[in-house]
Amino acid sequence: MIPPQEASARRREIEDKLKQEEETLSFIRDSLEKSDQLTRNMVSILSSFESRLMKLENSIIPVHKQTENLQRLQENVEKTLSCLDHVISYYHVASDTEKVIREGPTGRLDEYLGSMAKIQKAVEYFQDNSPDSPELNKVKLLFERGKESLESEFRSLMTRHSKAVSPVLILDLISGEEELEIQEEVPLEHLPEGVLLDVIRISRWLVEFGHNQDFMNVYYQIRSSQLDRSIKGLKEHFRKNSSASGVPYSPAIPNKRKDTPTKKPIKRPGTIRKAQNLLKQYSQHGLDGKKGGSNLIPLEGRDDMLDVETDAYIHCVSAFVKLAQSEYQLLVEVIPEHHQKKTFDSLIQDALEGLMLEGENIVSAARKAIVRHDFSAVLAIFPILRHLKQTKPEFDQVLQGTAASTKNKLPGLITSMETVGAKALEDFADNIKNDPDKEYNMPKDGTVHELTSNAILFLQQLLDFQETAGAMLASQVLGDTYNIPLDPRETSSSATSYSSEFSRRLLSTYICKVLGNLQLNLLSKSKVYEDPALSAIFLHNNYNYILKALGGVQGWATEGCHASGSASFMPLPPSSATCRLTFTWKQGTSCWGGTWVFKSRSTYSLLTLTISFTTWAWNSSSITGGGWERAVS
Repeated sequence: MIPPQEASARRREIEDKLKQEEETLSFIRDSLEKSDQLTRNMVSILSSFESRLMKLENSIIPVHKQTENLQRLQENVEKTLSCLDHVISYYHVASDTEKVIREGPTGRLDEYLGSMAKIQKAVEYFQDNSPDSPELNKVKLLFERGKESLESEFRSLMTRHSKAVSPVLILDLISGEEELEIQEEVPLEHLPEGVLLDVIRISRWLVEFGHNQDFMNVYYQIRSSQLDRSIKGLKEHFRKNSSASGVPYSPAIPNKRKDTPTKKPIKRPGTIRKAQNLLKQYSQHGLDGKKGGSNLIPLEGRDDMLDVETDAYIHCVSAFVKLAQSEYQLLVEVIPEHHQKKTFDSLIQDALEGLMLEGENIVSAARKAIVRHDFSAVLAIFPILRHLKQTKPEFDQVLQGTAASTKNKLPGLITSMETVGAKALEDFADNIKNDPDKEYNMPKDGTVHELTSNAILFLQQLLDFQETAGAMLASQVLGDTYNIPLDPRETSSSATSYSSEFSRRLLSTYICKVLGNLQLNLLSKSKVYEDPALSAIFLHNNYNYILKALGGVQGWATEGCHASGSASFMPLPPSSATCRLTFTWKQGTSCWGGTWVFKSRSTYSLLTLTISFTTWAWNSSSITGGGWERAVS
């Protein structure tokens, strides 16, 4: 059992807790009553507020809707006014821009193009909204007038600022390319930078908005004229300089000849003239130092002019390539891409036609020279043809994209020159063979004959143009003429891609033919002399001249055409008065030699000739002809 004291304590504890709970319950009841009262008050307030809001809404919403409608109307009015202002501005465009259009774009291109943009928009508006409006005609006329002013400004800018390139600058450009190949090429400034920018903007506007391509014709006509003037100015520069200070320097014609270590290179221009002087020197002196009897007409003046014309033409060809490249760079900036090739084709036509016409004139003059047997004049073709072939890759690159007729002009000229050159070579060989034996034309003292000097001069000229001359012969497929077997690869190749080895063999064989013809003709001419000793001296002088002129020359040999040996004229005792000629020759694998004598009534001093060359094939018939007799050993 629980003790009484403990139970009493327990009871008091429970009663205290019960009392606390009752107090808490009483507090909660009071709080609930207050909360209910507050709730009732809040509900009453909210109900009153809702009622008032309903009344406010009923009075505000109509006003709001009315205000919204008014705002919408205001916006519509503002938009309408803006549209009206915009439309009205189109009606004022003509009057607002007329002054600017009338004064033109010179000096204020930005403002002018802005006015043209306004006029264009006005035209588009009236075309879409009021095609019958008189204002449309006004702005159309103003637009056309403005477009014409832009075209005139384009023409004016191109005309005023397009200048022919000075000859000195062209020569620097040509020579600078060869001397400074590593340096980056600096383009020519055909137009000042500011002018070029204006020209580009006008051209783009005319293409995009003007729908006009006439300015392209203006462009190519003006630039074509300047290109033509530049080339003609260079040519005139050569003529003036040549008349004032001799033949000008020619940076466009580098010396391509491979010289022997003991022989200095022959400089061009002036090769023809210098060789003519050399010819004159040799032809007027025999071995004894006396002046000969060959009657050469002095040709220095004509040869100087020939050199000037040749040099001028070669430089003009190089100048055309460089200037055409520069013109294309300028054209790309001004002309739309899809019109560039056609415009460039038209631009270069006049200058190219002039070059081709001059080239054809050179060919025609060469044909006439062949008829006159003036083969020294034909030599002008060789440096020109060589330069044309060297320049052809650049030509093809410049003319890429042009019409086929334009591309074929240079190959056609090259073919014409090769044909005429080959004809000249053949006629020259025949002329050497068939030169008549005339007593009045023979040197009285047995010195070098004019035929010999002319023939050697011509062959010396071929040294500078071995590849060109060989290609001339190969272009006419003359292998059968010289009994040279044609390689199938060579016969199947195009006319412009002959084997260099085949061309070299053709040229070597051709030179053999010329020398052989010359030898036979000289033997025939020697019979004109009544004095056999003078006849022998004549042959000796001519052969000595030939060997000295061609001595040390390399690159003439061809397989199966080789000769070497020695020859000497020695007097016999005075009683016999016989002139003795000793030969020892080797040709191919066979050797022959011996001593040949010619009876003479005169006694000559000792004359010795040592022969060493690679292309002149001698034979016994050449010696036995003309009264030579083999001496008994």
